[in-house]
Amino acid sequence: MAQVEKRGGLLRKSSASKKPLKEKVVLMYDEIFMTEDPSKCSPRFWEELFLMKVNLEYLEGKLESLDGEELMKIKDNINCLFQHCIQALGEEHPIRVVNALQNLMESLDSLLCAEGSESLKSLCLKLLLCLVTVTDNISQNTILEYVMINSIFEAILQILSHPPSRREHGYDAVVLLALLVNYRKYESVNPYIVKLSIVDDEATLNGMGLVITQALSEYNRQYKDKEEEHQSGFFSALTNMVGSMFIADAPEKISVQTNEAILLALYEAVHLNRNFITVLAQSHPEMGLVTTPVSPTPTAPVTPLGTTPPSSDVISSVELSLDADVQTSNLLITFLKYSSIVMQDTKDEHRLHSGKLCLIILTCIAEDQYANAFLHDDNMNFRVNLHRMPMRHRKKAADKNLPCRPLVCAVLDLMVEFIVTHMMKEFPMDLYVRCVQVVHKLLCYQKKCRVRLHYTWRELWSALINLLKFLMSNETVLLAKHNIFTLALMIVNLFNMFITYGDTFLPTPSSYDELYYEIIRMHQSFDNLYSMVLRLSTNAGQWKEAASKVTHALVNIRAIINHFNPKIESYAAVNHISQLSEEQVLEVVRANYDTLTLKLQDGLDQYERYSEQHKEAAFFKELVRSISTNVRRNLAFHTLSQEALLKEFSTIS
Repeated sequence: MAQVEKRGGLLRKSSASKKPLKEKVVLMYDEIFMTEDPSKCSPRFWEELFLMKVNLEYLEGKLESLDGEELMKIKDNINCLFQHCIQALGEEHPIRVVNALQNLMESLDSLLCAEGSESLKSLCLKLLLCLVTVTDNISQNTILEYVMINSIFEAILQILSHPPSRREHGYDAVVLLALLVNYRKYESVNPYIVKLSIVDDEATLNGMGLVITQALSEYNRQYKDKEEEHQSGFFSALTNMVGSMFIADAPEKISVQTNEAILLALYEAVHLNRNFITVLAQSHPEMGLVTTPVSPTPTAPVTPLGTTPPSSDVISSVELSLDADVQTSNLLITFLKYSSIVMQDTKDEHRLHSGKLCLIILTCIAEDQYANAFLHDDNMNFRVNLHRMPMRHRKKAADKNLPCRPLVCAVLDLMVEFIVTHMMKEFPMDLYVRCVQVVHKLLCYQKKCRVRLHYTWRELWSALINLLKFLMSNETVLLAKHNIFTLALMIVNLFNMFITYGDTFLPTPSSYDELYYEIIRMHQSFDNLYSMVLRLSTNAGQWKEAASKVTHALVNIRAIINHFNPKIESYAAVNHISQLSEEQVLEVVRANYDTLTLKLQDGLDQYERYSEQHKEAAFFKELVRSISTNVRRNLAFHTLSQEALLKEFSTIS
């Protein structure tokens, strides 16, 4: 019983027993959570609601207290809240806009986490993507300030960790996360970056990896299908032959639109979260993707290949149990196959951006100690069928003839493939530099950990020497656009790595002999390079310093050539042989190692670690702008205008 006291002849309850009055906005929230329409008795209910200060704590508590069944009972009122939040965003009154955004974000977060309609969750994600991509430059989108304050990060993680939700919404969730991570990332503390960097839940990380794997696999499958369609049939071959008699164009290219959004998501995961590195090697069955078409919905017109999520049928096929007869794969293999496709044609702007991003991802992987451990693990062998550009002087290797090797061999194969196939007029200098950097970082790991990789190193050496020859033969044209001496120095120092430290990581003594044989066999290329850099380093031109560095770096290569060539010529003269065989040259090399003098060169096994903010900020700003435009365009395919969203939310069952 409440205590009472007598004051001035009146009986009053003590202040301790008074119930605090609820603020008006809280009372209005309570009305929303009733089954009746709150605007029935109060026609101005929604107008008044958005003029009041939002009580996020109370609203969040009310939403979290509901179970799925209770939520469905008030779905009409929740839909109305969504509808009026969206309408309020278009008003001029700033208080209404701010309050609408806060109400909207809290509601979206709760609906994404609740056990409710999958269609409603899908629309929530699409609405969020609409809000995020409303401007091309997402960092100028002030709406995102509220998405930063009222985080939906945990809701995204919940979707990725729960298989049914992941199959339905994983693609949109991953793309949304990639975009949010890039909001003003260089200007302020982005909470999504901080949170993504510390995620350590295995189910969540694996879920993210599965979504990325599925999207990249779908691209690979589409490309393979188009490739087979392009190559199949006598009639097609005859048509091409006849057509080529009259049209002198280049062969028709197989075109599948790249998926930069999902590639950006992979980059952010690899770059920010060291725990995600383990996901790269997570084995799953080789993607025997289901190709049965899924019946389209009336509001889902055809979209460009490679830009949309794989169907739910495709996704479910990936998560089947392992079959003993099926080759296992992982995200890294899928990514390498994807890279081998998009890096073939760098003349197209989207492929150039994708190729660059692929090489940046590989750079991050090549710097990571754990990633290198599984890349070089002899117990983890795979057949990786990379796409190779058609060239007249080589035959396409049959899939069944591919050797089973550690994954680092596939990375090196990809780098070699790029090196030999992009020596062209529109020289992709930046990509070549990154490619050689990846090789260097892998070699640094092998030297440090004394990993003796059984790899056909001669293919790499040959590719690098041919690249030097290309740089020299196109000196005038290339120097007008690029500092080719930066790349030449990197190539020469790769050879210096093999010369100086090769005995610690080359698989056999004969491999070391083959290195010397290759340098001696191609000595004319190194001689020509020395003449070129010597000429430019002795002139007072802009290339003096850069060329001088290459001159100094060539000291040991020139020492090898100058030491062994006279001995080889002497051997040929004594034995009256006009042209020595490889084995005879190797015999001379082995017999004269002891008298060879080389200079110790410092810093060959050191490199500058990758830094996004200082060197890549402009690239990522432009990339995110392109992705934002593309995401918005794809949303438009699904008629997700404001009117359509309102209609969907108001009619959803």
